[in-house]
Amino acid sequence: MKMKHAFTFLAVMMILFLAIVFVPKTLLLKESSNQTAAKPQKVEMSKETSSSVSSQKENSKEKTETLEEKAAKIVDSMTLEQKIGQLLMVGFKGVEKNEEIIDLISNKSVGGVILFDRNMETPEQVANLNNSLQKLAAKQPFSIPLLIGVDQEGGDILRMRDKVSPIPSQQELGQVENAQNVFEVAYINGKELAAMGFNVNFAPVLDLSNTDSRSFGTDPEKVYHLGEKVVQGFNKANITATLKHFPGNGRSKVDPHLDTSSVKADKTDLENSDIYPFQKIIENVDNQSFFVMITHIKYPSYDSEKPASLSSVIMKKLLREKLDYTGIIVTDDLEMGAVNKYYSYEDMAKEAINAGADLLLVCHEYSHQVEVYNGLLKAAKKGEIPEERINEAATRLLTYKLTHIRDPIVDPQYAKETVGSEEHQKLIENSLKTRE
Repeated sequence: MKMKHAFTFLAVMMILFLAIVFVPKTLLLKESSNQTAAKPQKVEMSKETSSSVSSQKENSKEKTETLEEKAAKIVDSMTLEQKIGQLLMVGFKGVEKNEEIIDLISNKSVGGVILFDRNMETPEQVANLNNSLQKLAAKQPFSIPLLIGVDQEGGDILRMRDKVSPIPSQQELGQVENAQNVFEVAYINGKELAAMGFNVNFAPVLDLSNTDSRSFGTDPEKVYHLGEKVVQGFNKANITATLKHFPGNGRSKVDPHLDTSSVKADKTDLENSDIYPFQKIIENVDNQSFFVMITHIKYPSYDSEKPASLSSVIMKKLLREKLDYTGIIVTDDLEMGAVNKYYSYEDMAKEAINAGADLLLVCHEYSHQVEVYNGLLKAAKKGEIPEERINEAATRLLTYKLTHIRDPIVDPQYAKETVGSEEHQKLIENSLKTRE
C-alpha cells in the first residue's frame, strides 16, 4: 500500500515538473508567433498611410485642375461681350452704386471695381457698398464675383485715412528694416481691407528709390525680402497683393500720371537691380497669390517703341517666358497721361490685351470705360484680337475668382469694429520703434 502511494506521489511530481519546464516555452513561442504575425500589419498600415498622403496630393491636384476646367467651361459658355467685360476693372463716383456702375456690371459684365476716397466714408459704409456691388454681380449670368481693389500702400497713399489704421509708408518701414514688423503691418492692413469687402490691394511697390516714400529703398535684396513679407501679410488676411510697377519705375523722374518717360538702362543693369525684387518673389512665392502691375514707362533696351503696358516683349517674353510668371497681369490705369496722350482708348485696350495683359484698369471716367469695352469688342469681332487670347485672359481671371473669392459678402458691423481699432493702432505704432 505504501509502495502504491509512493508511486502515485512520484507520478504527480513528474507531471508538475513537466508543466513547469514546457508550458512557459509554449507560451513564449505562441507570443513570439503573434508578434511576428503583427509585423506585417504594421507594414501594411504604413503602406495605407503612404497611400492616403499620395491620395491627398492627387486630390489636391485634381481640385486645382477641376477649378481650371470649370473656369474654362464657363468661358466657353459666355458670349464675347461677357468675356470682354471680365477683362476690365473700373472705378465710379459716389458712396453708393450709381447708374454708370450698374450699367457696367449688369450690361457689360465688368469683372472688377476699384474704389478711391470718393467712394469711402466709413468702414460700415464701404462694407455695405462692396456687398451691394457683389450682390448685383451675383444676379448676372454665371454669378461671377467681382474683383474689388484699392490702392492702400500706406503713407501718402492711404484711402479713408481718418478711419483706417495709420499704415506707415514703405520708406518708413524700409528704414526700420524689421521684416516681421513689415509682415504684421501688412496683415493689419489686409485684415481691415478684407473686413470691408476688398479682395485685392494694389501693393507693394517694388520700385527702387531713395527719395520716393512709396519705396522700401534702393537695395534690391532688401526690397525683395520686405516686399515678400507684404505679400505674405496680405495673403494671411485673404487679400491678394500686387507687385508694382513692373519692370520698375524707380529710375524715372517723370510721373506717368502726367506724361511718358524712358529708362535708358541696359537689360543686364535692369535685371540685376530694378527687376530683381520681382524676379525673386516670382521664383519663391505662389504666383496665384499676387498680381503683377505693368507700368506705362518705356524701356528701350527691351522695346524701343512701346510703353511696357502695351509691349509684348515685356509682358510675354520677359515676364511670362523669362521670369516664368503664371499669375494675372494687370495694367496701370489707362487714363494716365503716359499713354492716353498718345493712344486712343480703343487702341490702348487692343494693344494691351494682345501684348499679354489679362486685366485693364480704367479708373475714372465712364465714357473712357465704354470706349475701352467697345474697342475690345470691335477689335475681337474684326479678328484683330484672337479669341484664344481673350479666352486665355478670361479663364485665368475666372480660375483666380473660383479659387480665392469664396464668400464675397462681409459683415458691416465687423468692419466697424475692426478697421482702425485701438489694438491695430498700437501694433503699428510699435512697428516703427523696433529694429531687427
